[in-house]
Amino acid sequence: MLGILALVLLGGAAGAAWWLKGQLEGSIGAVGDPFAQMEESDRPQVAPDDDEAVNFLVLGSDSRISAGDPSQWKAGAQRTDAIMLVHLAGDRRSAQIVSIPRDSWVPIPGHGEAKINAAFSYGGPALMIQTVEQLTGVRIHHFAVTDFESFVKMTDALGGVQITIPEDISDGGDVAFTAGTHVLNGEEALAYARQRHGLPNGDFGRVQRQQSWMRAIMSKVYNNRSNITMMTGFLRTVSQSVATDDQLSLSTMTDLFMGAREIGTNDVTFLTAPYSGTGRSNDGQSIVVLDRARFDPLMAAIAADDAARYVADNSESLEVLGSTVQ
Repeated sequence: MLGILALVLLGGAAGAAWWLKGQLEGSIGAVGDPFAQMEESDRPQVAPDDDEAVNFLVLGSDSRISAGDPSQWKAGAQRTDAIMLVHLAGDRRSAQIVSIPRDSWVPIPGHGEAKINAAFSYGGPALMIQTVEQLTGVRIHHFAVTDFESFVKMTDALGGVQITIPEDISDGGDVAFTAGTHVLNGEEALAYARQRHGLPNGDFGRVQRQQSWMRAIMSKVYNNRSNITMMTGFLRTVSQSVATDDQLSLSTMTDLFMGAREIGTNDVTFLTAPYSGTGRSNDGQSIVVLDRARFDPLMAAIAADDAARYVADNSESLEVLGSTVQ
């Protein structure tokens, strides 16, 4: 899905819509229609003036789950390591990507409070969507799932991606990066995104590194969108690496692609859901405590398709991804 979004949000020439369809025809995995399992009365309503905005829920895992084969999902098994709410503005001039920390302690319908990544384990895509919708008040239109091994393949299909590291950093073991701008291959980028120890913000720093990797992929796609050979290989890799809901048809992708073709990399903002810190649940689990005083207004702005203005006006109080990540 990241690769599809990179092309949807960072479109090229008009003829690319036809090309996109040709490359993806029949090759993207499907997770069925998770929305059909949800009661319409329980879902956030679409604002009258917000019928053009599109919200995606994108999940990533540190192990293979149902990216290439949706039938791999089993109740009680897989949990997701990356949870991203992607908002494509109705005017198609901006997009906001909000990462929700996997350990965020939230209500999960029918299961009480738990870490948000447990929702996928308990009930698959439908329960994950329902959990995020009830937490945020944002209506989800499309769903996709992939895994970090697929990100490796996407990165290699692009010939590596450029990431700037502000200062030397190491986990004290096998992972070490020197200060400077590096072109990382897939495995190197995976090590960068997986590093836990040695980061000043711990798991929150890991979330930002995941975002930095995604932004680097988007930037490489944008800067090479006229390179037919590279984009063909990239699209082929993308189509074999993701699974989406049935409603995200090729015609829908093409329409989104064409509508968002003027969006550049500077128009896509990455954020981490506002949090107040970490804590312990009543049963002793280490959890992330969301800061609802900052979280709720951000989500209300997304629901009202006013996210670009809200983020611009409140960037100092939000967790916006900087130009470099430690």
